[in-house]
Amino acid sequence: MTFRHSAPPVATTASAPSLGLLASLGEWMKRHDRMIRRVQWFIILVYAVLIVVPVLMPLPDDTAHLWSNLTLAAQFVFWGIWWPFVLLSMVLLGRIWCGVLCPEGALSELASKYGRGRAIPHWMRWRGWPFAAFALTTIYGQLVSVYQYPKAVMLVLGGSTVAAIAIGLIYGREKRVWCKYLCPVNGVFSLLARISPVHYRVNEAAWRASYTKGEHGHRVIPVNCAPLVPLRAMEGGADCHMCGRCSGHREAVQLTPRSPSDEVVRLGEGKANPWDSALVLYGLCGIAIGAFHWSASPWFVALKQMSAGWLIDRNILWPLSTDVPWFVLTHYADQNDVFSWLDGGMILGYILVTALVYGTALALLLAAGSRFLGPWRFSRFHHLVQALIPVAGCGVFLGLSATTLSLLRAEHFWLGWAPYVRWSLLIGANVWTAWLAWGVSGRHSAQPVRRYGALACIVAALLVVDSAWWLMFQVW
Repeated sequence: MTFRHSAPPVATTASAPSLGLLASLGEWMKRHDRMIRRVQWFIILVYAVLIVVPVLMPLPDDTAHLWSNLTLAAQFVFWGIWWPFVLLSMVLLGRIWCGVLCPEGALSELASKYGRGRAIPHWMRWRGWPFAAFALTTIYGQLVSVYQYPKAVMLVLGGSTVAAIAIGLIYGREKRVWCKYLCPVNGVFSLLARISPVHYRVNEAAWRASYTKGEHGHRVIPVNCAPLVPLRAMEGGADCHMCGRCSGHREAVQLTPRSPSDEVVRLGEGKANPWDSALVLYGLCGIAIGAFHWSASPWFVALKQMSAGWLIDRNILWPLSTDVPWFVLTHYADQNDVFSWLDGGMILGYILVTALVYGTALALLLAAGSRFLGPWRFSRFHHLVQALIPVAGCGVFLGLSATTLSLLRAEHFWLGWAPYVRWSLLIGANVWTAWLAWGVSGRHSAQPVRRYGALACIVAALLVVDSAWWLMFQVW
Protein backbone atom coordinates (compact mmCIF):
# COMPACT_ATOMS: atom_id res chain seq x y z
CA MET A 1 0.00 0.00 0.00
CA THR A 2 1.30 3.45 -0.79
CA PHE A 3 0.31 7.04 -0.22
CA ARG A 4 2.77 8.71 -2.55
CA HIS A 5 2.52 9.78 -6.15
CA SER A 6 3.26 7.07 -8.66
CA ALA A 7 6.70 7.12 -10.20
CA PRO A 8 7.09 7.54 -13.96
CA PRO A 9 7.58 4.33 -15.88
CA VAL A 10 11.09 2.92 -15.78
CA ALA A 11 12.74 3.28 -19.12
CA THR A 12 13.99 -0.29 -19.06
CA THR A 13 10.64 -1.98 -18.25
CA ALA A 14 9.49 -4.53 -20.78
CA SER A 15 6.40 -3.68 -22.75
CA ALA A 16 3.14 -5.19 -21.56
CA PRO A 17 2.38 -7.26 -24.70
CA SER A 18 5.53 -9.33 -24.10
CA LEU A 19 4.51 -10.19 -20.57
CA GLY A 20 2.48 -13.11 -19.32
CA LEU A 21 -0.92 -12.64 -17.72
CA LEU A 22 0.36 -12.50 -14.15
CA ALA A 23 3.29 -10.24 -15.02
CA SER A 24 0.87 -7.91 -16.83
CA LEU A 25 -1.28 -7.83 -13.71
CA GLY A 26 1.75 -6.78 -11.68
CA GLU A 27 2.46 -3.99 -14.16
CA TRP A 28 -1.20 -2.93 -14.02
CA MET A 29 -1.00 -2.63 -10.23
CA LYS A 30 2.11 -0.50 -10.57
CA ARG A 31 0.43 1.88 -13.04
CA HIS A 32 -2.80 2.17 -11.04
CA ASP A 33 -1.43 2.98 -7.61
CA ARG A 34 -3.82 5.93 -7.27
CA MET A 35 -6.80 3.66 -7.66
CA ILE A 36 -5.28 1.31 -5.08
CA ARG A 37 -4.99 4.27 -2.69
CA ARG A 38 -8.69 4.99 -3.12
CA VAL A 39 -9.48 1.36 -2.33
CA GLN A 40 -7.27 1.63 0.75
CA TRP A 41 -9.16 4.66 2.02
CA PHE A 42 -12.48 2.93 1.42
CA ILE A 43 -11.31 -0.07 3.47
CA ILE A 44 -10.06 2.25 6.21
CA LEU A 45 -13.44 3.98 6.34
CA VAL A 46 -15.34 0.68 6.55
CA TYR A 47 -12.89 -0.58 9.17
CA ALA A 48 -13.35 2.54 11.31
CA VAL A 49 -17.15 2.39 11.08
CA LEU A 50 -17.24 -1.29 12.04
CA ILE A 51 -14.97 -0.70 15.02
CA VAL A 52 -16.29 2.60 16.40
CA VAL A 53 -20.03 2.73 15.70
CA PRO A 54 -21.02 -0.56 17.43
CA VAL A 55 -19.35 0.69 20.63
CA LEU A 56 -21.78 3.64 20.65
CA MET A 57 -24.83 1.41 20.26
CA PRO A 58 -26.59 -0.83 22.81
CA LEU A 59 -25.71 -4.50 22.70
CA PRO A 60 -28.11 -6.54 20.54
CA ASP A 61 -31.00 -8.36 22.20
CA ASP A 62 -32.58 -11.68 21.26
CA THR A 63 -34.65 -10.09 18.49
CA ALA A 64 -31.67 -8.59 16.62
CA HIS A 65 -30.63 -9.90 13.20
CA LEU A 66 -27.51 -9.60 11.07
CA TRP A 67 -29.32 -7.43 8.53
CA SER A 68 -30.96 -5.13 11.08
CA ASN A 69 -28.29 -4.64 13.76
CA LEU A 70 -24.93 -3.04 13.01
CA THR A 71 -23.25 -4.69 16.01
CA LEU A 72 -24.14 -8.17 14.80
CA ALA A 73 -23.28 -7.19 11.23
CA ALA A 74 -19.84 -5.94 12.35
CA GLN A 75 -19.27 -9.14 14.31
CA PHE A 76 -20.13 -11.19 11.25
CA VAL A 77 -17.94 -9.10 8.95
CA PHE A 78 -14.88 -9.17 11.23
CA TRP A 79 -14.94 -12.74 12.52
CA GLY A 80 -17.20 -14.45 10.00
CA ILE A 81 -15.82 -13.08 6.73
CA TRP A 82 -12.88 -10.71 7.17
CA TRP A 83 -10.33 -12.76 9.11
CA PRO A 84 -11.11 -16.25 7.75
CA PHE A 85 -10.88 -15.10 4.16
CA VAL A 86 -7.84 -12.90 4.76
CA LEU A 87 -6.10 -16.12 5.83
CA LEU A 88 -7.38 -17.88 2.72
CA SER A 89 -6.15 -15.03 0.52
CA MET A 90 -2.61 -15.56 1.85
CA VAL A 91 -2.63 -19.12 0.57
CA LEU A 92 -4.18 -18.26 -2.81
CA LEU A 93 -2.60 -14.89 -3.64
CA GLY A 94 0.27 -14.29 -1.24
CA ARG A 95 0.27 -11.22 0.99
CA ILE A 96 -1.77 -9.06 -1.37
CA TRP A 97 -4.06 -8.22 1.57
CA CYS A 98 -1.06 -6.63 3.31
CA GLY A 99 0.01 -4.67 0.25
CA VAL A 100 -3.32 -3.52 -1.13
CA LEU A 101 -6.08 -3.71 1.49
CA CYS A 102 -4.79 -3.76 5.09
CA PRO A 103 -5.85 -0.57 6.91
CA GLU A 104 -3.13 -0.86 9.56
CA GLY A 105 -0.35 -1.10 7.00
CA ALA A 106 -1.69 1.84 5.00
CA LEU A 107 -2.07 4.06 8.06
CA SER A 108 1.32 3.10 9.46
CA GLU A 109 3.03 3.94 6.17
CA LEU A 110 1.19 7.25 5.90
CA ALA A 111 2.20 8.15 9.46
CA SER A 112 5.79 7.20 8.63
CA LYS A 113 5.77 9.65 5.73
CA TYR A 114 5.23 12.57 8.11
CA GLY A 115 6.81 11.09 11.25
CA ARG A 116 10.15 11.53 12.94
CA GLY A 117 11.96 8.96 10.81
CA ARG A 118 14.06 7.45 13.57
CA ALA A 119 16.19 4.36 13.02
CA ILE A 120 14.67 1.02 13.93
CA PRO A 121 15.86 0.10 17.46
CA HIS A 122 17.60 -3.16 18.23
CA TRP A 123 14.84 -4.43 20.55
CA MET A 124 12.31 -4.24 17.74
CA ARG A 125 14.39 -6.52 15.53
CA TRP A 126 13.99 -9.46 17.92
CA ARG A 127 12.91 -12.44 15.81
CA GLY A 128 10.54 -13.73 18.46
CA TRP A 129 8.04 -10.86 18.09
CA PRO A 130 5.80 -12.64 15.53
CA PHE A 131 5.26 -15.55 17.94
CA ALA A 132 4.99 -13.40 21.07
CA ALA A 133 2.59 -10.88 19.49
CA PHE A 134 0.37 -13.65 18.10
CA ALA A 135 0.28 -15.50 21.43
CA LEU A 136 -0.44 -12.43 23.57
CA THR A 137 -3.10 -11.05 21.23
CA THR A 138 -4.86 -14.42 20.88
CA ILE A 139 -4.94 -15.10 24.62
CA TYR A 140 -5.95 -11.57 25.57
CA GLY A 141 -8.70 -11.63 22.96
CA GLN A 142 -10.18 -14.69 24.64
CA LEU A 143 -10.06 -13.12 28.09
CA VAL A 144 -12.05 -10.08 26.94
CA SER A 145 -14.33 -12.04 24.52
CA VAL A 146 -13.18 -10.24 21.40
CA TYR A 147 -15.44 -12.34 19.16
CA GLN A 148 -18.58 -11.25 20.99
CA TYR A 149 -18.34 -7.64 22.17
CA PRO A 150 -17.68 -4.33 20.35
CA LYS A 151 -15.65 -2.77 23.16
CA ALA A 152 -13.28 -5.73 23.08
CA VAL A 153 -12.97 -5.39 19.30
CA MET A 154 -12.12 -1.71 19.62
CA LEU A 155 -9.59 -2.51 22.34
CA VAL A 156 -7.82 -5.34 20.46
CA LEU A 157 -8.13 -4.33 16.80
CA GLY A 158 -8.38 -0.59 17.40
CA GLY A 159 -5.50 -0.71 19.87
CA SER A 160 -3.38 -2.54 17.31
CA THR A 161 -4.18 0.13 14.72
CA VAL A 162 -3.26 2.96 17.11
CA ALA A 163 0.02 1.18 17.89
CA ALA A 164 0.71 0.80 14.14
CA ILE A 165 0.21 4.53 13.61
CA ALA A 166 2.38 5.38 16.62
CA ILE A 167 5.24 3.20 15.38
CA GLY A 168 4.91 4.83 11.95
CA LEU A 169 5.14 8.30 13.47
CA ILE A 170 8.37 7.43 15.27
CA TYR A 171 10.32 5.01 13.07
CA GLY A 172 11.22 4.79 9.39
CA ARG A 173 10.42 7.05 6.46
CA GLU A 174 7.52 5.90 4.28
CA LYS A 175 8.07 2.40 5.64
CA ARG A 176 5.96 -0.22 7.38
CA VAL A 177 8.08 -0.87 10.41
CA TRP A 178 5.04 -2.08 12.37
CA CYS A 179 4.19 -4.64 9.70
CA LYS A 180 7.77 -5.87 9.44
CA TYR A 181 8.40 -6.43 13.13
CA LEU A 182 5.41 -6.06 15.48
CA CYS A 183 2.14 -6.88 13.68
CA PRO A 184 0.46 -9.75 15.62
CA VAL A 185 -0.37 -11.66 12.43
CA ASN A 186 2.79 -10.92 10.45
CA GLY A 187 4.28 -14.30 11.34
CA VAL A 188 1.11 -16.18 10.40
CA PHE A 189 0.82 -14.34 7.10
CA SER A 190 4.49 -14.99 6.37
CA LEU A 191 4.02 -18.73 6.88
CA LEU A 192 0.88 -18.99 4.75
CA ALA A 193 2.34 -16.92 1.91
CA ARG A 194 5.09 -19.53 1.52
CA ILE A 195 2.61 -21.96 0.01
CA SER A 196 0.99 -19.46 -2.36
CA PRO A 197 1.11 -20.36 -6.09
CA VAL A 198 2.17 -16.80 -7.08
CA HIS A 199 5.05 -14.52 -6.12
CA TYR A 200 7.28 -11.75 -7.40
CA ARG A 201 10.35 -13.47 -8.83
CA VAL A 202 13.69 -11.67 -9.03
CA ASN A 203 15.91 -12.55 -12.00
CA GLU A 204 19.46 -12.06 -10.73
CA ALA A 205 21.00 -12.16 -14.23
CA ALA A 206 18.62 -9.48 -15.52
CA TRP A 207 19.35 -7.38 -12.44
CA ARG A 208 23.10 -7.50 -13.10
CA ALA A 209 22.56 -6.70 -16.78
CA SER A 210 20.58 -3.60 -15.84
CA TYR A 211 23.75 -2.01 -14.43
CA THR A 212 25.37 -2.22 -17.87
CA LYS A 213 22.31 -0.54 -19.39
CA GLY A 214 22.55 2.13 -16.72
CA GLU A 215 26.02 2.99 -17.92
CA HIS A 216 24.47 3.79 -21.33
CA GLY A 217 22.01 6.35 -20.03
CA HIS A 218 19.02 4.25 -18.98
CA ARG A 219 17.77 5.79 -15.75
CA VAL A 220 16.35 3.37 -13.19
CA ILE A 221 13.81 4.80 -10.75
CA PRO A 222 14.41 3.56 -7.18
CA VAL A 223 11.61 1.54 -5.59
CA ASN A 224 10.28 2.33 -2.14
CA CYS A 225 9.72 -1.12 -0.65
CA ALA A 226 7.59 -0.21 2.36
CA PRO A 227 7.87 -3.61 4.13
CA LEU A 228 11.67 -3.33 3.99
CA VAL A 229 12.36 -6.31 1.72
CA PRO A 230 15.84 -6.30 0.10
CA LEU A 231 14.58 -6.64 -3.48
CA ARG A 232 17.68 -7.97 -5.16
CA ALA A 233 18.03 -10.77 -2.60
CA MET A 234 14.29 -11.51 -2.35
CA GLU A 235 13.46 -15.20 -2.70
CA GLY A 236 9.93 -16.44 -2.13
CA GLY A 237 6.90 -14.54 -0.92
CA ALA A 238 7.11 -14.74 2.87
CA ASP A 239 7.96 -11.05 3.34
CA CYS A 240 6.68 -9.53 0.09
CA HIS A 241 3.43 -7.53 0.43
CA MET A 242 2.52 -8.00 -3.24
CA CYS A 243 1.82 -4.27 -3.72
CA GLY A 244 3.19 -4.24 -7.30
CA ARG A 245 5.55 -1.29 -6.86
CA CYS A 246 8.62 -3.26 -7.85
CA SER A 247 7.04 -4.94 -10.88
CA GLY A 248 9.38 -4.58 -13.86
CA HIS A 249 12.12 -2.99 -11.75
CA ARG A 250 15.42 -3.30 -13.66
CA GLU A 251 13.57 -5.71 -15.99
CA ALA A 252 14.25 -8.26 -13.25
CA VAL A 253 11.10 -8.45 -11.10
CA GLN A 254 7.91 -10.08 -12.33
CA LEU A 255 4.75 -11.51 -10.84
CA THR A 256 4.94 -15.18 -11.82
CA PRO A 257 3.30 -18.52 -11.01
CA ARG A 258 5.16 -21.19 -9.08
CA SER A 259 4.64 -24.56 -7.49
CA PRO A 260 2.95 -24.18 -4.07
CA SER A 261 5.66 -26.45 -2.68
CA ASP A 262 8.61 -24.47 -4.03
CA GLU A 263 9.32 -22.09 -1.17
CA VAL A 264 8.90 -24.68 1.59
CA VAL A 265 10.75 -27.51 -0.13
CA ARG A 266 13.51 -25.65 -1.99
CA LEU A 267 14.11 -22.66 0.27
CA GLY A 268 12.76 -23.89 3.57
CA GLU A 269 15.96 -25.18 5.14
CA GLY A 270 17.81 -21.92 4.56
CA LYS A 271 14.94 -19.80 5.85
CA ALA A 272 13.74 -22.03 8.70
CA ASN A 273 14.33 -20.82 12.23
CA PRO A 274 13.23 -21.77 15.77
CA TRP A 275 10.67 -18.97 16.05
CA ASP A 276 8.88 -20.04 12.87
CA SER A 277 8.74 -23.57 14.26
CA ALA A 278 7.41 -22.29 17.58
CA LEU A 279 4.69 -20.36 15.76
CA VAL A 280 3.61 -23.45 13.81
CA LEU A 281 3.82 -25.97 16.66
CA TYR A 282 2.90 -23.95 19.76
CA GLY A 283 1.07 -21.07 18.09
CA LEU A 284 -1.17 -22.24 15.26
CA CYS A 285 -1.33 -25.87 16.44
CA GLY A 286 -1.39 -25.05 20.15
CA ILE A 287 -2.53 -21.65 21.38
CA ALA A 288 -5.03 -21.21 18.56
CA ILE A 289 -6.54 -24.65 19.19
CA GLY A 290 -6.84 -23.91 22.90
CA ALA A 291 -8.51 -20.58 22.14
CA PHE A 292 -11.10 -22.26 19.92
CA HIS A 293 -11.54 -25.23 22.26
CA TRP A 294 -12.17 -23.87 25.72
CA SER A 295 -15.67 -22.46 25.16
CA ALA A 296 -16.88 -25.76 23.70
CA SER A 297 -15.01 -28.14 25.98
CA PRO A 298 -16.89 -30.09 28.68
CA TRP A 299 -13.47 -30.74 30.22
CA PHE A 300 -13.07 -27.00 30.82
CA VAL A 301 -16.46 -26.81 32.55
CA ALA A 302 -15.71 -29.85 34.74
CA LEU A 303 -12.31 -28.49 35.75
CA LYS A 304 -13.76 -25.08 36.57
CA GLN A 305 -16.52 -26.57 38.73
CA MET A 306 -14.03 -28.80 40.53
CA SER A 307 -11.72 -25.83 41.14
CA ALA A 308 -14.58 -23.65 42.40
CA GLY A 309 -15.70 -26.37 44.82
CA TRP A 310 -12.16 -26.81 46.10
CA LEU A 311 -11.85 -23.05 46.75
CA ILE A 312 -15.24 -22.82 48.49
CA ASP A 313 -14.44 -25.79 50.74
CA ARG A 314 -11.34 -23.93 51.93
CA ASN A 315 -13.09 -20.56 52.21
CA ILE A 316 -10.85 -19.01 49.53
CA LEU A 317 -13.39 -16.77 47.87
CA TRP A 318 -11.48 -13.95 46.21
CA PRO A 319 -10.89 -15.92 42.95
CA LEU A 320 -14.67 -16.13 42.57
CA SER A 321 -15.03 -12.34 42.59
CA THR A 322 -16.43 -10.84 39.40
CA ASP A 323 -15.52 -7.24 40.20
CA VAL A 324 -13.08 -7.08 37.29
CA PRO A 325 -12.92 -4.30 34.64
CA TRP A 326 -14.16 -5.30 31.18
CA PHE A 327 -10.77 -4.53 29.64
CA VAL A 328 -9.11 -7.12 31.90
CA LEU A 329 -11.74 -9.86 31.84
CA THR A 330 -15.16 -10.07 30.19
CA HIS A 331 -17.69 -8.10 32.27
CA TYR A 332 -21.14 -7.53 30.76
CA ALA A 333 -23.64 -7.97 33.57
CA ASP A 334 -26.61 -6.98 31.39
CA GLN A 335 -25.79 -9.94 29.15
CA ASN A 336 -25.22 -12.30 32.10
CA ASP A 337 -21.67 -12.71 30.85
CA VAL A 338 -19.19 -11.95 33.62
CA PHE A 339 -15.80 -13.59 34.19
CA SER A 340 -14.34 -14.10 37.64
CA TRP A 341 -10.65 -14.29 38.39
CA LEU A 342 -11.09 -18.06 38.41
CA ASP A 343 -12.61 -17.95 34.91
CA GLY A 344 -9.71 -15.89 33.63
CA GLY A 345 -7.14 -18.15 35.23
CA MET A 346 -8.86 -21.27 33.92
CA ILE A 347 -9.03 -19.89 30.36
CA LEU A 348 -5.38 -18.89 30.47
CA GLY A 349 -4.37 -22.25 31.92
CA TYR A 350 -6.49 -24.25 29.47
CA ILE A 351 -5.00 -22.46 26.46
CA LEU A 352 -1.42 -22.79 27.70
CA VAL A 353 -1.77 -26.45 28.66
CA THR A 354 -3.40 -27.22 25.30
CA ALA A 355 -0.52 -25.46 23.55
CA LEU A 356 2.03 -27.36 25.62
CA VAL A 357 0.43 -30.76 25.01
CA TYR A 358 -0.23 -30.38 21.29
CA GLY A 359 2.94 -28.45 20.52
CA THR A 360 5.23 -30.84 22.39
CA ALA A 361 3.57 -33.94 20.91
CA LEU A 362 4.04 -32.52 17.41
CA ALA A 363 7.62 -31.45 18.15
CA LEU A 364 8.54 -34.95 19.33
CA LEU A 365 6.98 -36.60 16.28
CA LEU A 366 8.72 -34.24 13.87
CA ALA A 367 11.99 -34.67 15.75
CA ALA A 368 11.63 -38.42 15.20
CA GLY A 369 10.88 -37.79 11.53
CA SER A 370 13.98 -35.62 11.23
CA ARG A 371 16.08 -38.30 12.89
CA PHE A 372 14.83 -40.86 10.37
CA LEU A 373 16.39 -38.72 7.64
CA GLY A 374 19.88 -38.76 9.13
CA PRO A 375 22.02 -37.54 12.04
CA TRP A 376 20.32 -34.87 14.11
CA ARG A 377 20.32 -31.35 12.69
CA PHE A 378 18.13 -28.52 13.94
CA SER A 379 17.95 -27.04 10.45
CA ARG A 380 16.38 -30.26 9.13
CA PHE A 381 13.88 -30.33 12.01
CA HIS A 382 12.82 -26.73 11.38
CA HIS A 383 12.58 -27.48 7.66
CA LEU A 384 10.28 -30.44 8.32
CA VAL A 385 8.08 -28.36 10.62
CA GLN A 386 7.23 -26.10 7.69
CA ALA A 387 5.44 -29.02 6.04
CA LEU A 388 2.70 -28.54 8.67
CA ILE A 389 1.82 -25.06 7.38
CA PRO A 390 -1.21 -26.20 5.31
CA VAL A 391 -2.89 -28.14 8.13
CA ALA A 392 -1.99 -25.49 10.72
CA GLY A 393 -3.46 -22.70 8.58
CA CYS A 394 -6.53 -24.79 7.76
CA GLY A 395 -7.15 -25.32 11.47
CA VAL A 396 -7.22 -21.59 12.18
CA PHE A 397 -9.54 -21.08 9.21
CA LEU A 398 -11.90 -23.78 10.53
CA GLY A 399 -11.83 -22.30 14.02
CA LEU A 400 -12.68 -18.82 12.79
CA SER A 401 -15.34 -20.14 10.42
CA ALA A 402 -17.06 -21.75 13.42
CA THR A 403 -18.07 -18.19 14.35
CA THR A 404 -19.37 -17.69 10.82
CA LEU A 405 -21.54 -20.79 11.08
CA SER A 406 -22.78 -19.92 14.58
CA LEU A 407 -24.01 -16.53 13.40
CA LEU A 408 -25.65 -18.04 10.32
CA ARG A 409 -27.22 -20.79 12.42
CA ALA A 410 -28.76 -18.15 14.68
CA GLU A 411 -30.40 -16.69 11.58
CA HIS A 412 -31.82 -20.15 10.68
CA PHE A 413 -29.71 -20.62 7.56
CA TRP A 414 -29.49 -24.20 6.33
CA LEU A 415 -25.99 -25.48 7.15
CA GLY A 416 -26.26 -29.13 6.22
CA TRP A 417 -23.41 -28.63 3.77
CA ALA A 418 -20.99 -27.30 6.39
CA PRO A 419 -19.61 -30.59 7.80
CA TYR A 420 -18.80 -31.87 4.31
CA VAL A 421 -16.96 -28.67 3.39
CA ARG A 422 -15.17 -28.58 6.73
CA TRP A 423 -13.85 -32.14 6.50
CA SER A 424 -13.03 -31.79 2.81
CA LEU A 425 -10.83 -28.79 3.63
CA LEU A 426 -9.13 -30.64 6.46
CA ILE A 427 -8.51 -33.74 4.34
CA GLY A 428 -7.10 -31.56 1.56
CA ALA A 429 -4.79 -29.81 4.04
CA ASN A 430 -3.64 -33.21 5.35
CA VAL A 431 -2.78 -34.38 1.84
CA TRP A 432 -0.98 -31.11 1.11
CA THR A 433 1.07 -31.43 4.30
CA ALA A 434 2.03 -35.02 3.46
CA TRP A 435 3.04 -33.90 -0.06
CA LEU A 436 5.23 -31.12 1.34
CA ALA A 437 6.77 -33.51 3.86
CA TRP A 438 7.65 -35.96 1.09
CA GLY A 439 9.31 -33.16 -0.87
CA VAL A 440 11.21 -31.92 2.19
CA SER A 441 12.40 -35.42 3.02
CA GLY A 442 13.78 -35.76 -0.50
CA ARG A 443 16.04 -32.76 0.11
CA HIS A 444 17.69 -34.58 3.01
CA SER A 445 17.79 -38.22 1.98
CA ALA A 446 17.56 -40.26 -1.21
CA GLN A 447 16.86 -43.51 0.63
CA PRO A 448 13.19 -44.56 0.37
CA VAL A 449 13.21 -46.29 3.77
CA ARG A 450 14.33 -43.10 5.53
CA ARG A 451 11.80 -40.99 3.67
CA TYR A 452 8.93 -43.36 4.44
CA GLY A 453 9.95 -43.35 8.10
CA ALA A 454 9.81 -39.56 8.17
CA LEU A 455 6.47 -39.59 6.34
CA ALA A 456 5.06 -42.01 8.94
CA CYS A 457 5.97 -39.51 11.67
CA ILE A 458 4.25 -36.74 9.71
CA VAL A 459 1.10 -38.86 9.37
CA ALA A 460 1.14 -39.43 13.14
CA ALA A 461 1.51 -35.66 13.63
CA LEU A 462 -1.47 -35.09 11.33
CA LEU A 463 -3.56 -37.44 13.46
CA VAL A 464 -2.63 -35.38 16.52
CA VAL A 465 -3.73 -32.14 14.84
CA ASP A 466 -6.89 -33.71 13.44
CA SER A 467 -7.85 -34.99 16.88
CA ALA A 468 -8.38 -31.38 18.00
CA TRP A 469 -10.96 -30.74 15.29
CA TRP A 470 -12.55 -34.15 15.73
CA LEU A 471 -13.14 -33.31 19.40
CA MET A 472 -14.49 -29.84 18.61
CA PHE A 473 -16.76 -30.73 15.70
CA GLN A 474 -17.74 -34.34 16.37
CA VAL A 475 -17.42 -35.20 20.06
CA TRP A 476 -18.31 -31.98 21.86
